[in-house]
Amino acid sequence: MTYLSDPLTGADLELLDPLLTRQENQWTGMFHGLVLKTALQPIFSISHKRIIGYEALVRAYDPDNAGVPPAQLFRLPETDQENILLDRLCRLLHIRNYSTFSDQVNWLFLNVSPRVVASAYRYDSFFGELLRRTGLPPHRIVVEIVEQPTDDSERLRETVEYYRQLGCLTAIDDFGAGHSNFERIWNLSPDIVKLDRTLALRASNDPKARQILNGIVTLLHQSGCLVLLEGVETHDQAMIAIDAGVDFVQGFYFSFPRVELEQIQAPDFEGLLADYKNRNRIRLDPTQQLAEFFTSHFRRAIARLQEGASLGEACKDILAHHTVSRCYLIDQRGVQIDDTMVSEAVARTLDPRYRPLENTSSADWYRQHYLKQALAQPNRMQVTTPYLSISGVYMCVTLSLGFRYQGQLRVLCCDILADQGPLAG
Repeated sequence: MTYLSDPLTGADLELLDPLLTRQENQWTGMFHGLVLKTALQPIFSISHKRIIGYEALVRAYDPDNAGVPPAQLFRLPETDQENILLDRLCRLLHIRNYSTFSDQVNWLFLNVSPRVVASAYRYDSFFGELLRRTGLPPHRIVVEIVEQPTDDSERLRETVEYYRQLGCLTAIDDFGAGHSNFERIWNLSPDIVKLDRTLALRASNDPKARQILNGIVTLLHQSGCLVLLEGVETHDQAMIAIDAGVDFVQGFYFSFPRVELEQIQAPDFEGLLADYKNRNRIRLDPTQQLAEFFTSHFRRAIARLQEGASLGEACKDILAHHTVSRCYLIDQRGVQIDDTMVSEAVARTLDPRYRPLENTSSADWYRQHYLKQALAQPNRMQVTTPYLSISGVYMCVTLSLGFRYQGQLRVLCCDILADQGPLAG
């Protein structure tokens, strides 16, 4: 068995070299009697419609050339030294193979074991020496840190900073599963966040999960991170990835990992994006559709209010529509005037658990974006994207229209239940 120095240094490259063999254009490694090979899985940019990187994955084979699951391979090390040996052997193998690959532009994503990162060794000096000797520019490396708890978060932060100082990009892997949380994003400031495959699966089966996915992508972008969605395996999941606004995608739908490195090809992104655009054209812009449908109803209700009618009388026709949950009136300070008018259909289905939230008389809605827009642009209908109403705790879309009443601004608001089918009827 090969033993590494303590502390580990660039000299360990000479100890690992005998574990590698070159056959034609491909390097293989040897560990505990298993043959190790590099498989590359492409990572695609949706906007660029092409490959922008590859994740390097290890593939192990027994003496009979039967595949050995990666989980079984990584259970073989019995000591920290063996863990570090396997981790570094894989990285050396991947970089050697990638250096012979024809792609001279795109990124190579390399996994680093959390046990190695958080081990007793202060810095991964081996890696800097590896890049120097192979001539692979650091800016083409993305170091992936798997989302796991660590006993020494400060050492993890220092190690990630070391990779950054080398000139590499850093990525958090498997975000959204297990122990992942935004605290690690704030502490490590990764360049890329890889969303776990479970998010794509859940989003394809649950509309709420899809909204959460969209929100996570938005928050990560606001944190200064590029976002990659892993595990995209179906056409529907590809549509979800495009709609969520992720930057990069990876998964079997686009390409399987391949040991035959030169056989990787890009999928038909032109067709995929054309399908996405067609779906959106068929659906139409729901905000525009809502605005066009309800504008005349709003103007009639406002005319009645200006004539002295009560809110309930003025909004009778609006409240009768099957998609409408409630109407309310707000003054120019953002404070609600009188009680909310609730449709009969919603009144029959109010959840008693949320009764403390029902009375919104004198509530202050000034911080709501739809109100600010309505006050800034009177006589122009404003429509929100779907959001969770604090009044009824359900998903809704709010329409708002500013108008003048006795020299002051007023805003008439109406909540539309989300996912209630066609407007007509």
